[in-house]
Amino acid sequence: MKRPVLRRRPDDTAHPAETALPDPPPGARVRIRVLTREDRADFLALARESRRLHRPWTYPPERADQFDELYSRSRREDFLCLIAVHVESGAITGVFTISQIVRGAFQSAYLGYYAHEAYAGQGLMREALEQVLDHAFGALGLHRIEANIQPGNAPSIALARGAGFRLEGFSPRYLLIGGQWRDHERYAITNDEHAAAKAASEAA
Repeated sequence: MKRPVLRRRPDDTAHPAETALPDPPPGARVRIRVLTREDRADFLALARESRRLHRPWTYPPERADQFDELYSRSRREDFLCLIAVHVESGAITGVFTISQIVRGAFQSAYLGYYAHEAYAGQGLMREALEQVLDHAFGALGLHRIEANIQPGNAPSIALARGAGFRLEGFSPRYLLIGGQWRDHERYAITNDEHAAAKAASEAA
């Protein structure tokens, strides 16, 4: 019996931040790009202006040193920070992190995300997430993406489910957020599941 071939990223010397991103689909309102140093002011403004939306679910960087730490992480082999920007205005509408990228036989990573409150509820994160998944399962060569979400965070759960993530389980006291160990639900999607969902959507 023929063994399945392990998918590898096209260039094993390239950092995730240096991997070419897909073009946005025709008619897209947002596009994704890699976080840059020049995003600091706009990123910090997003965090400050969106506290009501983010907390208690997430606590993005709100200080310059915290942003600089995030930027440094985004240049590592195992981490990528992507921002969604409005095609017309260039404004940051959301942030996505692909973290703890593990290669070898696992080819897996964790997904995190949060929106700018000014652009929430317009379907922009949904458009951006599709592009993020296309990149993760395309150029990055990943097999599986996991998103851990607090049970009460209905908008984030809806976003994950809408993109084809399935519930895998429950993790009590999983992550320390805002000074408290918080329960999370584990959602995941694989490359083949994402491909099947896209094919079904295009055929509809």
